Amino acid sequence: MRPIVILRRCASYEPDRIRGIVREGIQAVGDLPQGKVLVKPNGVIAHPEYFAHAYTRAEFLDGVLGALRDVAPQMAELAVGERCGIGMPTRLTFNNAGWHPVLKKHQAKAYFFDEEPQVEVKLGRTPRLRDYFYTPEPVARCDYLVNLPKFKTHPWTTLTLALKNFIGIQQDEHRLIDHDHRLDEKIADLQEIVRQRFIAVDGIVAGEGRMLTPAPFPPGLIIMGNNPVAVDAVCCHLLGLDPKEIGHIRAAHAKGIGPIELSEISLDGDVSLEEGKAAAKGLKAGLIRVEDFFRGTRITAHAGPPPEEMHFDYCWGGCPGAIEEAIDIVRKMQPDADEKMKRFTLVFGGYKGPIEPQDGQKVVFVGDCARWEGKICGRAVRIDSTYVDRKEKDPHRAKSESIFRKMVRMFWILSRGRNEQVLRLHGCPVSVSEMTHLIAGVGRTKNPYFVPKAAVPFLRAYVVFAVVRLFKRLLGMPDRKRAVEPPPRLTA
Repeated sequence: MRPIVILRRCASYEPDRIRGIVREGIQAVGDLPQGKVLVKPNGVIAHPEYFAHAYTRAEFLDGVLGALRDVAPQMAELAVGERCGIGMPTRLTFNNAGWHPVLKKHQAKAYFFDEEPQVEVKLGRTPRLRDYFYTPEPVARCDYLVNLPKFKTHPWTTLTLALKNFIGIQQDEHRLIDHDHRLDEKIADLQEIVRQRFIAVDGIVAGEGRMLTPAPFPPGLIIMGNNPVAVDAVCCHLLGLDPKEIGHIRAAHAKGIGPIELSEISLDGDVSLEEGKAAAKGLKAGLIRVEDFFRGTRITAHAGPPPEEMHFDYCWGGCPGAIEEAIDIVRKMQPDADEKMKRFTLVFGGYKGPIEPQDGQKVVFVGDCARWEGKICGRAVRIDSTYVDRKEKDPHRAKSESIFRKMVRMFWILSRGRNEQVLRLHGCPVSVSEMTHLIAGVGRTKNPYFVPKAAVPFLRAYVVFAVVRLFKRLLGMPDRKRAVEPPPRLTA
């Protein structure tokens, strides 16, 4: 049967209205929830003041959970699970997003994926980057997964919808593996871990431009379906984009995960495709290279190709995108950051052009693959790549690193190099949290992690997270497990 995508009009966050729309969507798809039902919202980051449009709204989650209770009252378990981004404890996202009262209302369990055992899942489809992934146990064991992405444009992947939302089904140490110029292929591989049985995209108010700090744009739509490639392809057409030109959608289609042509997708709902296009008209999407992103600011950026030059001329999924997200976090916390910031230069990948900072202006070579040779202010400088081929990065040996350890390391690097003009920052990729500390340290801006409004809730959530992890270890609960039986597989 052809996948179905349903476009419904919904202009406001009224839980009862959303509940009715989603209930009808599940019934139209004809695949009713059963067994252990896991709902995966987008909770990459959440805060009603600073990141108001980055996450799945509580009202939307309320409506979806109510709809699931309506159509499947005999579910063995109803749960909501997520791993937020930039190294923050997921408990903090649940708190800031206002999800806990909604879970209590619908008697749904919360799974914080950074506190759950990780299960190895073997992959079988080709092409693929790896033969197996680790994913939180609730994902590997669920019978029916509901995906609730936020409709957002994205400067690294153009769009973040049903496919991209699966980045949140991995803990940090596994999430960052291949989160580089091969990110599109990683996203496609993640789809094999578990089948998306139902998808409901929160397009009531979409997020424009960024992943963590998007501007609001109100299409007034809920997009539903039963196949992530089909849903993402239709959303591309709403924006006038060709889904074959979006790397991760093309890669998922090539693996046989779903159709990309409209002729192979059944469209339904009370909104036609043309009406949907009119509703989303003006919502900007696109990839922004780091040099263009910082042009006209106090940051100068240069970027060359990652190690595999024959196939990639830019690392869309790695360090350059991380610094773009980091600077926007700084701007949210300090609106005059661009005016107050000290000037500095960033260099990524195999850049071969000149570097001409003013005397005393710092130059930071970012990432393991940074390489350059020449003179900076008359001084000979050679930066060698320390990039490790992905074949040498075994997820079995991947280790988690706390945000505090990253913080201490960044402070040490910046302190040791305070009298040096040239700094080197290692990592593949260097994370958004590390980039945020870099901007604060080199640019002399406010550090968002120390803003009291954000710092106090963060510390409270982190302490609870650390105590829970310690308690589980004392009880002998392993951090990683082998899959006892394969999870539900995706069908083409």
